Amino acid sequence: MNTKVLKTLEYNRIISLLSDEADSRPGKEQISSLEPVKDLRQIEEWQTQTADALSRLIKSGSTSFGGNADLRFIVKSLEAGSGLSATDLLLVASQLENAARLISYGESSGGGISRALSSANAGTRHSVDPDKGAVYEQESDETFTDSLTDLFAQLSSIPSLSEEIRRCILSEDEIADDASPELKKIRRQIGLTGDRIHSSLLQMINGSLRTYLQDAVITMRDGRYCIPVKAEYKGQVPGMIHDQSSTGSTYFIEPSSVVNLNNEIKTLMREEQLEIERILADLSAKCGLHTEEISLNQKIETALDVIFAKGKLALKMDATRPAYNRKHYLILKKARHPLIDKKKVVPIDVQLGRDFDLLVITGPNTGGKTVSLKTVGLLCLMGQSGLHIPAASHSELCVFNDIFADIGDEQSIEQSLSTFSSHMVNIVEILKNADRHSLCLFDELGAGTDPSEGAALAVSILEHQHSLGIRTMATTHYTEIKIFALRTEGVENASCEFNVETLSPTYRLLIGVPGKSNAFAISSKLGLSSEIIDNAKKHLDSDAESFEDVIQNLQQSRIETENDRKEIAEYKAKIKTLQDQLHNKNVKIDEQKAGIIRRANDEAQRILEEAKEIADKTIRDMQKAGITSGMADLEKERTALREKINSLGNEEEKNKKNQTKKNVTADPSKLTKGTAVIVHSLGMKGIVQTEPDARGELFVMCGSMRMQVKTADLRIDYNAIPEEKPGSSGTFSGSLKMEKTMNVGTEINLLGMTTDEAVSAVSKYLDDAYVAHISPVRIVHGKGTGALRNAVHQYLRSQKNIAEFRLGEYGEGDAGVTIVKFK
Repeated sequence: MNTKVLKTLEYNRIISLLSDEADSRPGKEQISSLEPVKDLRQIEEWQTQTADALSRLIKSGSTSFGGNADLRFIVKSLEAGSGLSATDLLLVASQLENAARLISYGESSGGGISRALSSANAGTRHSVDPDKGAVYEQESDETFTDSLTDLFAQLSSIPSLSEEIRRCILSEDEIADDASPELKKIRRQIGLTGDRIHSSLLQMINGSLRTYLQDAVITMRDGRYCIPVKAEYKGQVPGMIHDQSSTGSTYFIEPSSVVNLNNEIKTLMREEQLEIERILADLSAKCGLHTEEISLNQKIETALDVIFAKGKLALKMDATRPAYNRKHYLILKKARHPLIDKKKVVPIDVQLGRDFDLLVITGPNTGGKTVSLKTVGLLCLMGQSGLHIPAASHSELCVFNDIFADIGDEQSIEQSLSTFSSHMVNIVEILKNADRHSLCLFDELGAGTDPSEGAALAVSILEHQHSLGIRTMATTHYTEIKIFALRTEGVENASCEFNVETLSPTYRLLIGVPGKSNAFAISSKLGLSSEIIDNAKKHLDSDAESFEDVIQNLQQSRIETENDRKEIAEYKAKIKTLQDQLHNKNVKIDEQKAGIIRRANDEAQRILEEAKEIADKTIRDMQKAGITSGMADLEKERTALREKINSLGNEEEKNKKNQTKKNVTADPSKLTKGTAVIVHSLGMKGIVQTEPDARGELFVMCGSMRMQVKTADLRIDYNAIPEEKPGSSGTFSGSLKMEKTMNVGTEINLLGMTTDEAVSAVSKYLDDAYVAHISPVRIVHGKGTGALRNAVHQYLRSQKNIAEFRLGEYGEGDAGVTIVKFK
């Protein structure tokens, strides 16, 4: 990759942002040398590592790599047998402790990571689709791991070594007393000797020498204890003079009585230093046994620091992993320039290399043409560096062996090059080195010279690029280039949208529509007189003016089409919502209806079973009592009850089957004219009007509306299919239905019946009324002898589902009727 394009596309600023996310100096140094690569396997490995780091960051948050220092010199010293200083040993301990934290983080963040967190989750392996040529992911059945698992596993914490270093070394300037028994003993002796010196000097200060002293203090000079003596009394205090104040009024004298004690402290301090050196040498020797682990730790911690820096940057940019293909095309969806505030930047959709290999972008200045070029080039560089790109998911990139860009004004005064000449120098170099595996970006191709010559030159350059199949993007204002793109197969126009009314760009990139420069409109908006503008239009070539008008009409048509498409999409969304609501409502109603019927059937069956039990008991009691009169009639009633119970069970089973059938797609072969169906998506019932056609579509009449639907959206309405007539078996066979209960009245008339007939009629009526939830009901039995009333009351007392009954009051029929209330 040529280094010039890295500067032109501001790749170095991306590296700077990435470096800010790293914690350690080795990590920042490695990032500073990061450049795009051409090896697809390396790119995929880097992308997978970035995706896995992003997954771990989302799941478990960030971790610190600040304990990763550059220990290469320390490792070399250890390998050479040299001792380390306390500072170096603390760096080793810090690295080992950091390794321990990373091992723990790797275990906690790696277990059970959701595969939905990123497009390149661990536990997948990458393959190449031989037809499409795109790299895709395939889940593995093995225990979950990701691309970072092995890196975390190679770290060594060596807790015994780090703990020993921390035990012995408290800071860079302090060794612990407990570092060794000998050091502890020496320091204890130094303390005791110092106490003896202090005691002796305090006696002198508070005794006979008090008047000779400048201050009643004990001070240190050259590591020896002294007292400050006035200059005029220096001869009165025997001892050694170590220092004199700047004014000469004070001498710092070591009294003769403490010279030997000071000498003893000096000796002990030399012994202390020797013991410290021995301790450091011992710790260095222990570190020397683990130079391979320390060196490997640094490499892995540095690598992880870089990988997680990529993950953090992806998180900040809302970036995604691009898919790579081998077909040499790119598709960027909602791509954003990474150096523009993501709240302000307008995403663009770009494709190149699949349907066309040359894209010509036109439009007014400040409309976003150059930003579009830089976005494509920079995102390609980022992807080949293992960075996620700020674009929507399912964006695709390919590997370019080189990227060339001629962007910006590179006029050189030193080399006496004009703007055109400097651009041409770059273009000549690009044409010399670019091939079909390159990406070329030209900004304002052919500008800076005579327009007609510049346009001709630009068209010729683009024809050269197109003939070689080189992926190329170019921006221009020249009409000739727009026409070239319209006439040439494999070349496409694009434009950056511009709102003339507000004199501001929308920055949207529209592929397939050439742009208009809008020079006249912009000039008018900025205040240029209409007289000058009208005069300028007269000088405009009629063909060019006509072409610009065509472009304007195309743009207006596109805007209207987009608005219509947007409105249609909104209507479709509303219709879909209403369809879903209607379907859910119908499903709910069907469920409620089925529930009501089921509960009613259950209750009816319970009542009939109770009635059968009573009938069985009555027959048994009559048989015991030897009563034979009426036995045949009772036996018939009991048989009828049993048939009713069986009928209810069959009806319930049929309802369940019909409910199941409702959810099954109709068999097209059964969809004949007149078939009752349900349109599943609408929840509407209808009748089939035509046979299914070759596309699996037919017409259905739903009420007064005739509609065309697919057979897959139809369910046969089994509830609308007539029930089969029962045979001569005499069973009810489903005749007991809810419709029957709708005809039950609020009273029954028993006048003219015998007691047996009346009790049987009341039993049947009360069952129907109870199922129909009619309460209270009125039984008309008349006054007469009271036999009919007594028989009815005796029967009512035996019924468990009756809450109470009473004779009618005035206005209700008096004693000739009985009012019954159910529980």
